[in-house]
Parts: sequence; structure tokens; C-alpha cells
Amino acid sequence: MPDRKPLSVMNPNDKVEQLRQAFAAEPSAKKMSDESLIDRAADSTLSDRQKVLKEKVIDAIRTVYDPEIPVNVYDLGLIYGIDIDPENRVKVTMTLTAPGCPVAGQIVAEVEKKVEEVDEVKSGEVELVFEPQWTKERMSEAALLDLGLI
Repeated sequence: MPDRKPLSVMNPNDKVEQLRQAFAAEPSAKKMSDESLIDRAADSTLSDRQKVLKEKVIDAIRTVYDPEIPVNVYDLGLIYGIDIDPENRVKVTMTLTAPGCPVAGQIVAEVEKKVEEVDEVKSGEVELVFEPQWTKERMSEAALLDLGLI
């Protein structure tokens, strides 16, 4: 697998164009998008109540948009995990399109705020990680369509 380089943030206004160029230069391989609704429903590690809560959390996260790319952070593939404990404390593991993202603090704070606004959530926490590195393959089909990449 070739080394994947994060998107440049030197000219963040051109991030969508950078994505288009990356797709043109290297067609997408196997999709790494997040688990589907069916996968989440079949998850035996969560109770039915937690499964419903996870869907509400995902819906809330989908209202957060990367200001540089007009796609929500969930469909952009920035959410790596959503863990819910028995007391409804939610931990979101996420990344950014590039470690030097100029709006990192804003995006992370907004995700945490939206998660905590879900009625059943006792508390929300966001962990920002950069491993594995975000790549364009993490984007959902909806995001690819929104950006005109497929």
C-alpha cells in the first residue's frame, strides 16, 4: 500500500480541489467507511438502548461540518469510533483531514457539544487521534457524491 499523505493545509480554501486531484491521481481502493446501520444493529456488544442512543449520537454528529469541506464530519470519515458505556457516557474517537488543521479546536469542541446535547447522554468526550491517518477512502458514498468525486 503506498504511503498516504495528508491534505495540505497551506491553502485550506482549496481542500476540495485537493481531494478531487487526489482521486484523479489515485482511484479509490477498498472503501474503509464506517460501519453501516445494519452492522451497528447487529453489534452484540451494545444493548438495544445503547444502539438507539448510538444512532442519535451519529445523527447529532452529522450536524457538524468541516468548514473547509462542505461535508459533515461523520460522512467525511473523521469519526473512528463511538463508545457508549452502561451509564450513557459517550466517548468519540476522531481525527482530522490533516494534523495541522487550522479549525481543529472548533471541530472537536462542536462534536463534543453536539454529543452532550443528546438527551440520554450523561457526558461526552472526544479523543483526537492521528493514527491511523485519515485518507480519502474513509469518506462515505454520500460525501463522495456531495463533492462530485463519484
